[in-house]
Amino acid sequence: MIVRVVLVAFVLAWILGPDELRETVPLIVVFAIAVGLEVQFLVGALRGGPRRAPDRSPQQIDRERYGFDDDEDADADEQAIAPERTSPVRGFALGLAVLVALAAAAWFVDSRSGWRSLGGDAKLVAVERFSDEASRIAGKPVSVGCDEARDYVGYVQHADGIAIVGGDRAYLTPEICFALYRLAFENEERGSQTARAIAVLAHEAWHLRGESDEATTECYALQSGVELGRRLGLDEGAARRMMAQQLTENMLRGLESAEYRVTDECRDGGRLDLGPASRPFP
Repeated sequence: MIVRVVLVAFVLAWILGPDELRETVPLIVVFAIAVGLEVQFLVGALRGGPRRAPDRSPQQIDRERYGFDDDEDADADEQAIAPERTSPVRGFALGLAVLVALAAAAWFVDSRSGWRSLGGDAKLVAVERFSDEASRIAGKPVSVGCDEARDYVGYVQHADGIAIVGGDRAYLTPEICFALYRLAFENEERGSQTARAIAVLAHEAWHLRGESDEATTECYALQSGVELGRRLGLDEGAARRMMAQQLTENMLRGLESAEYRVTDECRDGGRLDLGPASRPFP
């Protein structure tokens, strides 16, 4: 019961809470866990058989001290062995009904927020802008798509963006696209979210340019991200601080992101410095 309450509370927080929560946590995973728990509860209840009610009849010491009629004892015994009236299947159906209602509410909110909330014309203008910016970094005409169906990127593929090295097409998650849209078209900055979105777009553009090594690509992307951020609406100081923050976070990442971790050459005056005569870095 406690687990169910926690799950319902989390879904409500996801629906009513800040955009950051909806953009960070894929709700489909939460619902998959919730359905799995409901199935587990049902199977456990069916295997265990009828549950016995707690024995509330008088204890032996009370019988000896105060005395009870045999009829009262018999009634108490019947109540003690009577199964609970709530059917496991009925509880399972009720749990699923709650989940369906929450899923419908979450879908309604999601369809009216984030990248999905934008009209077709706005999306078209946005992806054209993203493609132009990526083309500048790639040094050739390329196109950027926002993968709403999550066929290529997202929580299943564990990637915010993807591109074929030397190709002409990149895909970004809707969350990355929306963060870029808010900056470029609404002049709205969201701190680390904005910084991450700029870094991802620049990273995939460098792959399209032909760079295959992830660590080198990330180093180049954080440097190009300063100018990219400026073109999208940031002042130079803010853009540089954001990329410096991304560089720091890159160095702190765990072993699961080791291939993306920049090397010692990604520094001012290092081998990967795109502008050794400029200061500061990136």
